[in-house]
Amino acid sequence: MSMRLGVLDVGSNTVHLLVVDAGPGGRPIPHQSHKVTMRLMRYLVDGAISDEGQEALIAAIRECVEVAESVGLEQLLVVATSAVREAENGEAVIARIEAETGVELDILSGEDEARLTFLAVRRWFGWAAGRILLLDIGGGSLEIAVGADEEPQVALSVPLGAGRSTVAFLTDDPPTAAQQRALRTYAKGVLDDVVGTVRGAGRPDHVVGSSKTIRSLARLAGSVVPGLGGDDRVVLRRKDLDDWVPRIARMDADSRHALPGITPDRTFQIVAGGIVLSEAMRAFGVRELDVSPWALREGRLLRHLDRL
Repeated sequence: MSMRLGVLDVGSNTVHLLVVDAGPGGRPIPHQSHKVTMRLMRYLVDGAISDEGQEALIAAIRECVEVAESVGLEQLLVVATSAVREAENGEAVIARIEAETGVELDILSGEDEARLTFLAVRRWFGWAAGRILLLDIGGGSLEIAVGADEEPQVALSVPLGAGRSTVAFLTDDPPTAAQQRALRTYAKGVLDDVVGTVRGAGRPDHVVGSSKTIRSLARLAGSVVPGLGGDDRVVLRRKDLDDWVPRIARMDADSRHALPGITPDRTFQIVAGGIVLSEAMRAFGVRELDVSPWALREGRLLRHLDRL
């Protein structure tokens, strides 16, 4: 029996509503998507979300809730990820959002994000993919998961999100070579700390990248090859990524919008995303990865359907 469900993802870069028609055991069919660009990292003052940021966040959530109500949802699932979760005033902000919008936030840990995204990726690629290594770059964090089942054996989250990395390291537009080197050095150090844990889960048969940042990079530097059914397979190779990142780093954010796949909400953070992905692929010995169209929002919907 099909029903109309929505998931509202309150993330570091966007507040994004996905509406699908779905039922237990069936593939979720997208009905509508509505997104408000936030770039919440811009509103952090000494680690806390400013009053201006809170008001912008509440306005974005209200806008998405109005869209959700207009399409006759049976249930709306609302999740919040790293930027809200880790803010110094996160608990107060969450309480204010819930009081002023009437929604109840499901606050996900980084490991929760990794597990739900891994579930979505497993369902998309199927059991034939074997042991999967997942890399997912959000605005605030990089999620890493690996396993041969629907529940990953290892699920990690590290502070290497594209937005966070941009604000912390790439302060000029375009960023200087020294800023890019500093981010690469930092990313390498963070990843070196988790390489042993990830490799301890076994050698992957399949490496998958998800998130809008990785999909954007794949539109720019990836290759499309035939897949199963009517879905093409998008592959991103590290050598092609490393060829493109220095080029987009020489452009300012406004100019990057002219490139294929680089949408306005990603122009300011795509260089940091490319550097982080390059270092992650290098750390785990990945030469190429498949790009998943499903990620956290689909994983949250699938988990809900499984529980019905």
